[in-house]
Amino acid sequence: MADIDIALKEAMMIEGALGAALVDVNSGMALGTMGGGKDFDLAVAAAGNTDVVRAKLRVMEMLNLSGGIEDILTTLTSQYHVIRPLTSRSGKGHFLYLVLDRKRANLALARRQLNQVEAGLDL
Repeated sequence: MADIDIALKEAMMIEGALGAALVDVNSGMALGTMGGGKDFDLAVAAAGNTDVVRAKLRVMEMLNLSGGIEDILTTLTSQYHVIRPLTSRSGKGHFLYLVLDRKRANLALARRQLNQVEAGLDL
């Protein structure tokens, strides 16, 4: 099982990765980040995307939908933003956040690889 730093390094090896974070849904705090930069603050993005996850969970509850969220995708003109809530018992209440360069990334492959990162993560 991988720790946070190893998991984020694995996420950053995904083709086109610009940044990755592990985020606590309750606080909005990034427990770890990798990548990003002066033009893209991963801590701010992590906090903002916490609201996205919470809103989707509320809507699912109001609609009485069963099952969980596999991932949430935001498609920008130059980037993909993938939010993957963790499903393991130790990972509940957290999500992986991955930012991809749209020109360099293969979205289907990136989603599959992020799933593998999640599977190996132990909190």
